[in-house]
Amino acid sequence: MTPASIPLGAAPGAERSTDPYLPEHGNGGYRVLHYDIEIDYRVVSNRLTGKAVVTGRAVQPLTRFTLDLARLGVRGVRVDGRPAKFEHRGGKLRIKPDRPIGYGATFKTEIRYGGKPGPVSGRWGDIGWDELSDGVLVASQPNGASSWFPCNDRTDDKASFLITFTAASSYTVLVTGDLVARRRGAGTTTWVYEREEPTAPYLMSVQIGRYEMVELARGGVPQRAAITPRVRAAFRHDFGRHGEIMTAMQRLFGPYPFREYVVVVTDDDLDDPIEAQGMAVFGRNHVDGRRTHERLVVHELAHQWFGNSLTVADWRHIWLNEGFATYAEWLWSEDSGGPSANAHAAGWHAWVAAQPARFAIADPGVDRMFDPLVYKRGALTVHALRAEVGEQAFFALLRSWVAEHRHRTVTTAQFREHAARHTPKSLDALFAAWLDRPALPALPRVM
Repeated sequence: MTPASIPLGAAPGAERSTDPYLPEHGNGGYRVLHYDIEIDYRVVSNRLTGKAVVTGRAVQPLTRFTLDLARLGVRGVRVDGRPAKFEHRGGKLRIKPDRPIGYGATFKTEIRYGGKPGPVSGRWGDIGWDELSDGVLVASQPNGASSWFPCNDRTDDKASFLITFTAASSYTVLVTGDLVARRRGAGTTTWVYEREEPTAPYLMSVQIGRYEMVELARGGVPQRAAITPRVRAAFRHDFGRHGEIMTAMQRLFGPYPFREYVVVVTDDDLDDPIEAQGMAVFGRNHVDGRRTHERLVVHELAHQWFGNSLTVADWRHIWLNEGFATYAEWLWSEDSGGPSANAHAAGWHAWVAAQPARFAIADPGVDRMFDPLVYKRGALTVHALRAEVGEQAFFALLRSWVAEHRHRTVTTAQFREHAARHTPKSLDALFAAWLDRPALPALPRVM
């Protein structure tokens, strides 16, 4: 009998999770400090061989624990250098170490794994590792990180990463992180990326394609793009104001929270752009030479502050990601000579008013996490707050919210408390009306 076939049963607290929307994902018995992942990948055959060393700290005594890993097979597990019993099924890797792990102890789990990676299927379609016509795209929000590495797949378990990735030299490999080394072998290249900032697993991404690297903007934050030759001319126009957008976002929200920003334009069409830590991915259909999709460029960049540096503690609070990123679109429009935030708010308030008032955005429910109402009503909530507290207080509270919670997790309750510190007015009624009740309030106007 192999170790993988030994049933481990369950242990109290061994799979405790705090996200009510995705209770089957993650483990609350420990916190990950660091992931060290080595991957050898064959693009043509879609074969992955990997080794992950996960350094964690127990927040309760552990006789067993779990990691999330979908589709790929597990060849062996060691905990602190000693072979461990394990069971792997249903996307869950259940591990029983040779010795119990005490409360507060730091421990290392080594997992050797591999196979043909693919996306995790669920209520939002296929999430995670996805083969393109000639390459790979990884879009893991909200629960697809386990499609390519074993992880504690929770938004509130942010860790640092070291990713060593080997693929054919004809391909460019981009991983969310800072490129610290690149080594050429016999027909292959090994890319080493380091992500020092605490990062939720779903925000780690891999992009593989026949890309050329171009500069997005000069000066300030390094901004680069990976594109294919066919979109080069249209890309220069569509992303031509990116340096100005970055400058505006920093003025509004505070310093950019990472060392660089990378845009990837795949050679395939995508339904929607995708944000990752320090990266955004667009389809070739988002580049048309007319700046049709510039608001999406702004939206994905804004997520680097709202969603990536400040990450929701669980998915109930998703309006904090999407409402602020949507409002950033309106702020850029206002800043760049387009329609004002008041005009955008009026238009979208009319649109929301025409929809059934089915749920409150402070807790929309798992089936409505990505409902357009969460995005648009979330932005309207931010606009109503701006109208209530005034320009000076609003932008001060926005910048201090970002600064005080940099690289941490946040909740709606924390934001309410933070906003209340910046005005003598009570904001209880405003937040109750806009966040806690389905009925749509009247729209105030920013003066």
